[in-house]
Amino acid sequence: MSYQPLQGQKALVTGASSGIGAGVAVALAAAGAEVVVNYASSVAGAEKVVDEIQAAGGKALALKADVSNEVEVAAMFSAMFAACGTIDILVNNAGLQQDALFEDMTLAQWNRVIGVNLTGMFLCSQLAVREMRRRGPDPALSKATGKIICMSSVHEIIPWAGHVNYAASKGGVKLFMQSLAQEVAPHRIRVNSVGPGAIQTPINRAAWDTPEALQALLKLIPYGRIGSPEDIGKAAVWLASDDADYVTGQTIFVDGGMTLYPEFADGG
Repeated sequence: MSYQPLQGQKALVTGASSGIGAGVAVALAAAGAEVVVNYASSVAGAEKVVDEIQAAGGKALALKADVSNEVEVAAMFSAMFAACGTIDILVNNAGLQQDALFEDMTLAQWNRVIGVNLTGMFLCSQLAVREMRRRGPDPALSKATGKIICMSSVHEIIPWAGHVNYAASKGGVKLFMQSLAQEVAPHRIRVNSVGPGAIQTPINRAAWDTPEALQALLKLIPYGRIGSPEDIGKAAVWLASDDADYVTGQTIFVDGGMTLYPEFADGG
């Protein structure tokens, strides 16, 4: 049997019907966790992820909720607790883009992106923290009482013209994560972020699905390749495991060096 550092733990991954969320859900399950695959609209995508996990011998179920909707989030957590008993790991992955030039951006576009990308983390993390504190630590499963992982982006530090709502949401994630980590650390709840760079997923298909687009993208990535959901899944497993027990309040950038300002590699 492969190494399973999350054996017996219960995990929820939001926005897990495709892309990075699906990769994280599969990785957590392979590491031994029972995984709730959250989805907002694609039941077929979520069921495909559940089937993949189960085919590999893992445990998973799909639950629908729009993470920006308080009532739906509460119902999802209730259903998870009924099925799994508790939550040990929350991965706040649900996110979206609604891009527009700033002058043309509608309030609806702004509110939708902030609602899912940032408010969704607030709603899910609040219920997770309450349950983790109620349950208390279980040293047989983990040194930590609970683990929360926020899916941020390189755009928590890199400005992104034409994507003001998205960049603002990820900048918010940075200090949401750090402030929450500071507050719940005395309860032995660890909170961290993963900051992906360019990852080959449906949300950014236009950036990599032609040779020309991919070549332009690779100019921003010193390591010379686009990332995969599996790259992010491995980072999430590590952050959720006892191997990272002394890590909290940190963003781990998984970006092939995108945050190294590659345009200055030749002296600027």
